[in-house]
Amino acid sequence: MEDGVSTYTVDEALVSMGFGKFQAFVLAYSGMAKISEAMEMMLLSFVGQSVQAEWGLSAQEESLITSVVFLGMLVGAYCWGLVSDNYGRRVGFNFTALVTGGAGLLSAFAPNYSSLILLRFLVGVGLGGGPVLSSWFLEFVPAPNRGTWMVIFSAFWTIGTIMEASLAWAVMPAFGWRICGSEGAVAIETTHTIDANLYRNVFITSFGEVPGLILSAAIVDKFGRKLSMSSMLYISCLCIAPLMFSQTESLTTVFLFGARICISASFIVLHIYAPEIYPTAVRATGVGFASSIARFGGILCPLVAVGMVHACHQTVAIAVFITVMLVSAVAVSYFPLETSGRKLSDHIAS
Repeated sequence: MEDGVSTYTVDEALVSMGFGKFQAFVLAYSGMAKISEAMEMMLLSFVGQSVQAEWGLSAQEESLITSVVFLGMLVGAYCWGLVSDNYGRRVGFNFTALVTGGAGLLSAFAPNYSSLILLRFLVGVGLGGGPVLSSWFLEFVPAPNRGTWMVIFSAFWTIGTIMEASLAWAVMPAFGWRICGSEGAVAIETTHTIDANLYRNVFITSFGEVPGLILSAAIVDKFGRKLSMSSMLYISCLCIAPLMFSQTESLTTVFLFGARICISASFIVLHIYAPEIYPTAVRATGVGFASSIARFGGILCPLVAVGMVHACHQTVAIAVFITVMLVSAVAVSYFPLETSGRKLSDHIAS
């Protein structure tokens, strides 16, 4: 109370006002961008094999198509975070949408491998602005229900993955990859020799994100961010471990579906937890930098995993994934902060 006038912090004002029309608008606006981002990322599941079949690429060249996107994201995540914190979330978001959409559309007309690599790198730079979306929405959500609303925000990612998987299954085997460019994302022209099971299995496992959303919504505020993330990572290891041994196609799909549920839930909680740690003044930069570091995994994974599989070392590849997830789960358990129900800080000093 100052001079008889009540004062509020931003968090107190948000709690007093509740979730209203403005927040719904921000949710819808950023959610549509999240769908586009998810569709771009899901295309990485189909791009490699399709291009390899059309242009006769080696395994390393195929892997580079995916790795170069993550290399672009490594650059973009940090740069767009700086832009967003210094010039505003809207400016950062608009430029990321322009770069992603423009480069993605041009990728559909790439005449050769080199131009495709360059354009996919630019797509990655645009996709690196993903943390701007979560930071923007997070800052307008009341603290008591922040976890639940951020899960709802993450549902747009799930919608995008399912849309892309269904579109690819329906369109790419018959019409080719360039047709998918109309959605603003690159798609790669495939030949009829590509196994249709790829599209079906990716489509089925994409639905694993739906129960993952429900699961994360149920546990994120009840058990806290840290326990939710670590427990989901441990269970993911249990789901993937049987794949080190020969399994039928049906069992493989079931295990992957279970792993997708838990990994999705962990991923959603992580994207709630990370923005909550940083103060508003540097939130997008902090999350962007963390996202940049994470892209090293995205760069290395296709090169290492595809190389191992082509060399008939599938068991070793799966063991590497399990080891990384176990280390991540242990690391999460030792994080110093639990942010569930915690107010967002505005400045570094606070």
